[in-house]
Amino acid sequence: MTERALDPAGTAQLQSRTVLTLMGSQTLGGIGVASGIAVGAIVAADVSGRDALSGLATTTQVLGGALFTIPVAALMGRHGRRTGLSAAYVIGALGAALAITATATGTFWLLLVGTTLFGASTTAGSQARYAATDLAVPERRGRQLSWVVWATTIGSVLGPNMVGPGKAVAGVLGLPPLAGAWVFSAVGFALAAVVLQLALRPDPLVTARRLAGVDTDQPVGRQGSVADGLRLIRATPAAMWGTVALTVGHIVMVAVMVMTPLHMRHGQAEIELIGLVISLHILGMYGLAPVTGQLTDRWGARPVVLLGVVLLVLACLLAGLSQDGFSGGLTAGLVLLGLGWSCTMVAGSGTVAGSVPVGQRASVQGAADLVMGLSAAAGGALAGVVMDLAGYAWLCVLAALAAVGLAAYTRRVVSLRQ
Repeated sequence: MTERALDPAGTAQLQSRTVLTLMGSQTLGGIGVASGIAVGAIVAADVSGRDALSGLATTTQVLGGALFTIPVAALMGRHGRRTGLSAAYVIGALGAALAITATATGTFWLLLVGTTLFGASTTAGSQARYAATDLAVPERRGRQLSWVVWATTIGSVLGPNMVGPGKAVAGVLGLPPLAGAWVFSAVGFALAAVVLQLALRPDPLVTARRLAGVDTDQPVGRQGSVADGLRLIRATPAAMWGTVALTVGHIVMVAVMVMTPLHMRHGQAEIELIGLVISLHILGMYGLAPVTGQLTDRWGARPVVLLGVVLLVLACLLAGLSQDGFSGGLTAGLVLLGLGWSCTMVAGSGTVAGSVPVGQRASVQGAADLVMGLSAAAGGALAGVVMDLAGYAWLCVLAALAAVGLAAYTRRVVSLRQ
């Protein structure tokens, strides 16, 4: 099947295969990302010797995910989804290898370099959701995007629970116990890249451009330029609102999530319990994504985002009132935190994906994820400082206020259109 020969039935068949391929790569990549997240803050605190620096491992990962959006979007704009997504996973695997070395040698700066490169894997995971919309019909865009988001559930729930088996792997390899989690990360990313290279053919973005009459045999110029994407977002109200929605939801989730392992360790929680709570949080993020996608297709993006805000505020309340260590309230809060994030991410991303013509998608989607990633990186860095100076409860209060701000912005945008 070639891109030029596709009829409507062939396009639907290719879309189904594309979604399945992306789901496979998301599962493998999810194992890698979640394994690293589960130990990142603790390793950073141990290697640096300061709790105040514990958030930097995840912060640099988020920052790397944001910054790598620029070259990855450019690669996709010029060569299609397959090249950009595969390259991002390869860089992520290199970052995991550096993190293993840093954990073994106790070198903090090398750990931060490794986690920054590790962040490219989150770029791949984020951009994959847009790849699911390239050939989707508008009335099914939310659902098909959400299935790719959902696929991350399998790997992401398994990932934090690999901390225990990772200790055994680390022992065999002669590494510190927590370094085993990074080993699973490197293997997961490498396998995800292989799946994409072998199975994401024909490329969905290249195919969508040809079906839309965009001549992909001519020089593509600045396709995939994040700078152009930022200008288009500012000029397109729907893209602007979608970007704000997914960005604020991501900031709230990252700020609370990255400090939760440290909050639990202060209460003497075992690493296995910490991994369990993070797994349930990630299950909340991805497990009901298909439901979120269906609601977005039926209700529209705005009500789903407002539902997400309610869930985020409730999550911050439950988590902020919890005592150090493991508790039912904290666990429930982290699950709701994931559910709220799912609402803002799926509805916001669907809005961004459908707001511009196919020839401009890579630029706009890359720019939206850049804004989201940089903002969340700043939020993660500040979360460590707030945690050190004021405590976990105040961090949750500030996160809840950010969510309320998103609701106010959403209502203001709607009132201006009426």
